[in-house]
Amino acid sequence: MHLTLLKLFLNSCADNRQSKIKNRILALVVAIGITLGMCGAVARAQQPGKVPLVGILSSGAPAPTDSSFLLREAFRQGLRELGYVESKNILLEFRYAEGRLDRMPSLVSELIQLKPAVIVVSAVPAIRAAKQATKTIPIVIISSIDPVAEGIVDSLARPGGNITGLSVLTRDLSGKRLELLAEVLQKKSRVAVLWDLDGPGPKIAFEEYKAVAPLMKLQLQSLGVRAPTPDFEAAFRAATKGRAQALIIILNPLLGRYQKQIVALVIKSRLPSMCEEGQWVEAGCLMSYAANNADRWRRAATYVDKILKGRTPADLPIEQPMKFEFIVNLKTAKQIGLTVPPNVLVRADRVIR
Repeated sequence: MHLTLLKLFLNSCADNRQSKIKNRILALVVAIGITLGMCGAVARAQQPGKVPLVGILSSGAPAPTDSSFLLREAFRQGLRELGYVESKNILLEFRYAEGRLDRMPSLVSELIQLKPAVIVVSAVPAIRAAKQATKTIPIVIISSIDPVAEGIVDSLARPGGNITGLSVLTRDLSGKRLELLAEVLQKKSRVAVLWDLDGPGPKIAFEEYKAVAPLMKLQLQSLGVRAPTPDFEAAFRAATKGRAQALIIILNPLLGRYQKQIVALVIKSRLPSMCEEGQWVEAGCLMSYAANNADRWRRAATYVDKILKGRTPADLPIEQPMKFEFIVNLKTAKQIGLTVPPNVLVRADRVIR
């Protein structure tokens, strides 16, 4: 090719007629353009396939001190176990609601504009926003509500549409948590419930606790808070005024944002507390009975992997945890002056001493 171009150029120089020089220079330019175009085509053909982008909407904040940080790391660990390396064969794009449920729809829209291969969401408002925003992009949910009852999917076995993932049906868990708390309280009966009044998930959970409490002769006191500035101090003063003898904390993004403050108030008030995630017990709550939330986030990576390999969400059954952990923090028990009965302690899967 280069020799041919050189001959064209020399012939052009040898020709004294101006018109022929112009014509042959033009031919030379065209030939060079074709050659460069062919090189560009070859270069494009040699480029690797497009790296898939996964959008993740976290209800927490990006800081490592946020309670949702460990969950995101569990998801990353799940991807690594499946052979994915960030920026090499997968891209992760995070958005953070920082406990503000009202931001979920706009953050979902931001992710969709990036045209991700998959979207991963957990909070109920985020799931609903994602379902409304797209019918084509696969959505993996990590939910603590019944997605069938809430109209998110058609069924657990065959979700239909573009949504699949993991869920915990909490109705039975509510009763189990109250049962364990009642055994710790023994003859005490007044239990306060701290929850986000505006959170759809907490509303469902509060009604579940209300339905089960009379069966165990427990009286519930509602301690509702609201974003953007929940007054936890006032809530705990109300618990004291109402002579609450224990506390249930219904978790959601808003309360997760204030984990340290809430736990400090729980200990200061000397209230035996039942939480809905094990990591809260590690932070200072007395007890929790729940599925391992970090493990659910790790398992969510397997759904992303299946979808990236061609499976459709409609045909991927929604997974439910088979094992639940009962965790007790004896350090907290000592701080609040409580003795956990041996018959309760012996049932714990893990004891923090």
